Amino acid sequence: MSAYSRYLPKFAEHDAQVVGISPDSIYSHLAWQEKLIGWQEYPMLSDYWPHAGVAQQYGILRLGEPLPGINDRAVFIVDKEGRIVFSRTYELGQEPDYEELVSELGRLKAAA
Repeated sequence: MSAYSRYLPKFAEHDAQVVGISPDSIYSHLAWQEKLIGWQEYPMLSDYWPHAGVAQQYGILRLGEPLPGINDRAVFIVDKEGRIVFSRTYELGQEPDYEELVSELGRLKAAA
């Protein structure tokens, strides 16, 4: 997730904003950044109450093993009209292909 910070300028070139979201509390996000991954340069949102309501709407809340109650790793690109124009899920621990995301943003921008 910290790799997103390195790509923020490329995303910004395409008028894109990176936002992280998980069903963890704000306090968990703070502790996670402080103790494990370092401070992120993009907003991290808490989908804590009602528990994982947004994740459920996007269909990415894990209900079974392993690790029920967390989000699947997923990337969504939402256009300015609020439509999902790109989505992909990843295995836990797998990093997205950031260059693919930048290319997809470029393709969408060119099509607009």
